[in-house]
Amino acid sequence: MKTASRYIAKQIVMAMALATLVLLPLFSFFDLLEQLDDVGKGTYQTRDAFLYVAMLIPRRFIQIVPFIALLGTVGALGKLAINLELVALRVAGLSPARLSIVPVGIGMALILIIAVMEQFIAPQLQQRAVALRATAMDKTAELGKGLGIWTRNEHNILRIGEILPGNIAIDVEIMHFNEQNLLATHTHAKFADNLNDELWRLNNVTVRTFTEKNIALTTASTVEWQSFLKAEDISTLTKPPESLSPVELIRHTEFLQETGQKVDAYLMAIWRKIGNAFMIIAMILLGIPFIFGSVREGLGGKLTLATVIGVGVYLLDQIIANAGLLLQLNLVLTSILPSLILITLTILWLRRIY
Repeated sequence: MKTASRYIAKQIVMAMALATLVLLPLFSFFDLLEQLDDVGKGTYQTRDAFLYVAMLIPRRFIQIVPFIALLGTVGALGKLAINLELVALRVAGLSPARLSIVPVGIGMALILIIAVMEQFIAPQLQQRAVALRATAMDKTAELGKGLGIWTRNEHNILRIGEILPGNIAIDVEIMHFNEQNLLATHTHAKFADNLNDELWRLNNVTVRTFTEKNIALTTASTVEWQSFLKAEDISTLTKPPESLSPVELIRHTEFLQETGQKVDAYLMAIWRKIGNAFMIIAMILLGIPFIFGSVREGLGGKLTLATVIGVGVYLLDQIIANAGLLLQLNLVLTSILPSLILITLTILWLRRIY
């Protein structure tokens, strides 16, 4: 039976590889079309667009891997069913439950690959791509258009207008509050340099000191400021949550919680990554009942129906996740609920077939 399992596994891996060769270039082509619209802005050129899309390939693969798992499972097992190889395997004593273990095992291996990519490959390349694009187009990331980047700790609120390459902060405001939570000083700097992880050099500085009787105004060409932000914290603030690795997400979430800031978007990103693993298994399980049913309609019909169902589940997953974030529902539940529902329904379907 080990030989049969290896044969089935080989067929599924080959089918998943074929699905990847079809889907990944297709999605990358759509990304390229979008980027070509920006060619000519700043110094952004066609080669930059191609480089940007190439750097996003690992992230796109992670995003579409549930569909790859579904199509690979249906394609491989469907081919075996049409060629009556599955019938022969079942006659030889290989039960449907045993047959199902093989694709699920491949799904677990795929999850491990995705975990490595999420931590060590996709975030680094995606962040590099965003930084290169921003540099070429003379743009930087912002928390909100015209609002700049805001963060705080117990006694300080920091606003940065924008971050230029090299972690140069432009239009910096520091509001320091005393023990009574009253504004004590307001510092504005035209720009700031990071001297090290904890020390900033503020340039063209204006400081307003508030007392009960008056407001004192002082100016200086440079002032050194002991920051509560490290350089990596600043760069993290300018990155979209999905581009952060799991370790970066956890560390940054802890930082936001310690400083009393909202963490929902980052917690959602963490649970979405976990939910993606559940979705891979759900899609593989979804593909199995198609094969043990009738094969008269042919492989093409099964692939089409599986794709439609997969797209529907994906859209439902997106809607539930975004609605959960908007309505402040349980992030754990909304992130993995579609996958759990699909897994449950598929297991019930499989039990009826077996």
